[in-house]
Amino acid sequence: MELDDSTVNDLMGLGLSRYEARVYLALVRRESYSAAEAARAAQVPRQRVYDVLDSLVRRQLAVPRPGRVTAFSAVAPELALARLMTRQRESLERLDQASTALARALSPVWADGRALSDPLDYIEVLRDPRAIAERFAGLQEQAGRELLSLCKPPFVAPTANNEGIAAVRRLRRDGGTARAVYTRDALDDAEVLENVRRFAEAGEESRFAPALPLKLVVADASQVLCDMPDPVADTGTTTALYIEHPALAACLRITFLAIWDAARALPGGPAAPPGPTAPDPGLG
Repeated sequence: MELDDSTVNDLMGLGLSRYEARVYLALVRRESYSAAEAARAAQVPRQRVYDVLDSLVRRQLAVPRPGRVTAFSAVAPELALARLMTRQRESLERLDQASTALARALSPVWADGRALSDPLDYIEVLRDPRAIAERFAGLQEQAGRELLSLCKPPFVAPTANNEGIAAVRRLRRDGGTARAVYTRDALDDAEVLENVRRFAEAGEESRFAPALPLKLVVADASQVLCDMPDPVADTGTTTALYIEHPALAACLRITFLAIWDAARALPGGPAAPPGPTAPDPGLG
């Protein structure tokens, strides 16, 4: 009979190598084969056939027949397959035991891991001014209900922030609120004041305070972007933190509203746009 690839694959599924499967099928053809004959019949390299025959003998799938030239015979297929199945069951039992032991060992480790969190999962440190500006623009674009900002120089985002104006306009159109508190020294900067006017026309409510503790953006009471000035020395570098943490955002929102209540609108400036007062996004 010709060697059947599907039969070879089935024997491999029971634990034999491809060469072992081919040689066993060759031995099944007749009473016995010498090693050289088995190699030719099975189309296995002659230098490999001796190791393959030794393996079949150890597995009790073939028996040697001593003589002037040692020949090999296949064990009856029913017995050979039964032995292969027994070894597979034993292997599966060992795997099952190992799996059970691993599950017992790893389950408490997994449970402990669920109780731990890496702060870096929700905190991002930004030092590149471009990256800070991009994160700020992203917060403006993503805000769906409320955008609160404490604005003080130096400004990282460009003064002509057309994307921010469009975001505020979209937020107000959807029923959201945009509020910003600026430092009073912004009143002396015509360019900044013009920017405040343009944001007001888009729907942002603005007020002015003598001083602000830091630059801060709180979006939807869940995301925060704030600068972190060096408390000891002015290093001339900019560091900002982006934090996605509703509890912290809620606390900073309360801080913003306290500063907002103490701040004053621009005398003679644009009136606050009509619309509802700032809603409480999920805090009530």
